[in-house]
Amino acid sequence: MRHLLLILGDQLATDHPLLREHDPALDHALLIEAPGEATHVWSHPARIAVFIAAMRQFSAALAGTPWAQANTHVRLGDAHLAHLPGLIDRLRALIEGWRAQGEGPASLTVLEPGEWRLAQGLKALCTELNLPLRLIDDLHFLCSRAEFAQWARGKHQLRMEFFYRWMRQRTGVLMEPAGQGSGEGKGQPQPVGGAWNFDADNRQPFPKGGPGLELSAAPPARFEPDALTRQVLQEVRERFPDHPGGLDSFAWPVTRAQALHALHTFVSTRLAQFGPYQDAQWAGEPFGWHSLLSVALNLHLLDPREVIAAAEQAWRRGEVPLASAEGFIRQILGWREFIRGMYWLDMPGLAQANHLQAHNPLPAWFWTGDTDMACLRDAIGQTLQHGYAHHIQRLMVTGLYTLLAGTSPQQVADWYLAVYVDAIEWVELPNVAGMALYANGGRFTSKPYAASGAYIHRMSNHCQGCRYKPTERTGPRACPITTLYWAFLDRHESELAGNPRTALMVKHLSRMAPAEREAVREAARVHLAAQAPHLPPSDLS
Repeated sequence: MRHLLLILGDQLATDHPLLREHDPALDHALLIEAPGEATHVWSHPARIAVFIAAMRQFSAALAGTPWAQANTHVRLGDAHLAHLPGLIDRLRALIEGWRAQGEGPASLTVLEPGEWRLAQGLKALCTELNLPLRLIDDLHFLCSRAEFAQWARGKHQLRMEFFYRWMRQRTGVLMEPAGQGSGEGKGQPQPVGGAWNFDADNRQPFPKGGPGLELSAAPPARFEPDALTRQVLQEVRERFPDHPGGLDSFAWPVTRAQALHALHTFVSTRLAQFGPYQDAQWAGEPFGWHSLLSVALNLHLLDPREVIAAAEQAWRRGEVPLASAEGFIRQILGWREFIRGMYWLDMPGLAQANHLQAHNPLPAWFWTGDTDMACLRDAIGQTLQHGYAHHIQRLMVTGLYTLLAGTSPQQVADWYLAVYVDAIEWVELPNVAGMALYANGGRFTSKPYAASGAYIHRMSNHCQGCRYKPTERTGPRACPITTLYWAFLDRHESELAGNPRTALMVKHLSRMAPAEREAVREAARVHLAAQAPHLPPSDLS
């Protein structure tokens, strides 16, 4: 064996670069299912299943390739490794076994992992075994880690909007050739439509009556599990019976063909209304107009270039509005690439960041959805059912509550990593620590995303059926989010007053009488004291 090629569970491209660029006569591919990856955080069964099913589908597809006899796939329950739950421990045992038989390998080759912990574990293992480690750039992404670091160097503020414009210019996505634009920068390529983004046309609430028949989204592509995936679902049920969430609704794409079908379905039936209603929420509408493509993208079943191209071509054919196409493309070409760059730029410090000194434990009901707050009950309930919530539910419902409640960023990040099927640390941690919780002190955001219950009321119908009133901040009907919002402003008054984006909030706080401010503080204390913390089983840390 010359090169041992470790194929990670979130790098399952059909045309995998390691397989494309190596020789099955000399090299060997390895996939490892590791129970420890399911218990590193208390993972939702759907999150476990989507990785394992996609890995097994990938492995099955190798049977028709030159790699059919040049690969090893370690399963969750393989008896000879049952005593070793961790991926690194399983990899060590396999390498030592091959060495004992005189079969090598001469090196370990891996695409850049999506998690700092795993990257460090691989480096430490190869040092321990005196084995050369070859880390290959993951060209799935449009911006390499080195290119992002170069872009970020010397900048006083790191903002996604400026990175996104840079990416548009270097890729030509949604750009007009030089000479077709107008105004400032004439003679240079210009953004189509004369603007870099169309937020003024997007991010609307549903009408007061809700989406109704006229605005009801066509259903997203969902996939009946085949025999191989059904076997995985049963194995996950048996192996992880106490994990939060269920598998009855599992219908995620786990093959390349399914991922392509999901992309086609979204672009042809849902993209047109994505822009206006991407931030809207409505009880009983878990998916709205969202694409649900993040799972396939993060498993590398889809290439971001083909997803971007499909959306842009739909606009150029006149099938979708520019505002919707641009809003969707910005999430992939802009935010997805930016977040990955920030993760690798700021690790490992990002994982321990706690700028606001938030130390309260995560409430028990985050693992059950058992709360009287209708917005949180709905967002967490659908998360436990599907392993999914869309971006505004993550940022401005569950994220908002934990920000205002002063919840430990590390516990919140572990929860997000555990419960969402598309969660990989490179994308999850910066969104939670940086975007939702302001734990990194505004490294790439201009303010904490703090809001009262009025925001939930404006963007959803949750308040209509809730026992709490979003306009009340104290008293038995007070909305806990509203109470915690004012307590948050009170707690961080000096910092927020010095930020132009939040100074107006604090001015409103200053108009409160001292007795009313103390009543808000006491109401927040009472609410938080009633939130029993919940820790995962003792063997999960």
